[in-house]
Amino acid sequence: MTLAAEQTLPVTLDDVRAAAERIAPYIHRTPLLSSATLSEMTGCDLRLKGEHLQRSGSFKLRGALNKLLALSEAERRAGVVAFSSGNHAQGVALAARLTGSRAIIVMPSDAPTVKLEATRGYGATIVLYDRQREDREAIARRIAKERGAVLVPPFDDPLVIAGQGTIGLELAEEWPELEIALIPVGGGGLISGIATALKGMLPHVRVIGVEPAIADDARRSLEAGQIVRISPPPTVADGVATLAIGQHPFAIMRALVEQIVTVAEDEIMRTLELVMTRTKQVVEPTGVLSTAVALSPELARALGLHGRKVMSLLCGGNIDLRILQRLYS
Repeated sequence: MTLAAEQTLPVTLDDVRAAAERIAPYIHRTPLLSSATLSEMTGCDLRLKGEHLQRSGSFKLRGALNKLLALSEAERRAGVVAFSSGNHAQGVALAARLTGSRAIIVMPSDAPTVKLEATRGYGATIVLYDRQREDREAIARRIAKERGAVLVPPFDDPLVIAGQGTIGLELAEEWPELEIALIPVGGGGLISGIATALKGMLPHVRVIGVEPAIADDARRSLEAGQIVRISPPPTVADGVATLAIGQHPFAIMRALVEQIVTVAEDEIMRTLELVMTRTKQVVEPTGVLSTAVALSPELARALGLHGRKVMSLLCGGNIDLRILQRLYS
């Protein structure tokens, strides 16, 4: 990527570096975990970036903090509003508490109980909505307008994207030999931020997105050359159950992401069991999306993973106990 090309995108490497400096006092620098068992099973040097060990249980705190810390004192006093199925909700709620602000979060009525309780535990006020009939973004925008609060989008915001991109900075610094990065895709903020950092520091790295097969709006969008909107997907990976990727992530993904691949629901559940039993890491279904790709012989062969240095992102650990019951049964 040329300097001119980077500067035309909504987020640059300099933006990500500024975000890293801004949020450093508040976040964990998460570990890059190795597993001899998984590397042997996949035929590659597979390492897992442990964002499930981040404060609030996912990577979402990075983007939320970068957004809130960039606000003025007056804006933070007025409070913030967000909409989320769970992890962004917790990230914004904790970011608000850390920065002395107040948060109102619009969440689906069927959100995992663990995510609802954690969001309330961080001090946020929750407004529930029906994801089949109501528009969560419209509700959040109305509340923000009525209260004079700042809206903190989950992915379609340059500051949020830059915050998520700090994961890419850590990867580039810790493992400069990295060749392939497998990243879960929901609204696109995570992969676009990481791609911005990795392509800026390690241009040779291939960035590949992963979606559930029944929630493949990003794959369809990149193939169509325009954002494609889907119906609410009934995927177990609730963290990526978005209806469409954002405008800013779409622009970055078109420029920096090599391709998007998909995995089936049963593959997600099998990988969840494997990760929890073999690596002893407690993660949610969304958190194993990219690892499911490495464990799929067909996808691994198609992507040329064999013998490569591959990173899979464990993006969240806020698992609903009902999922554990499904695994047990």
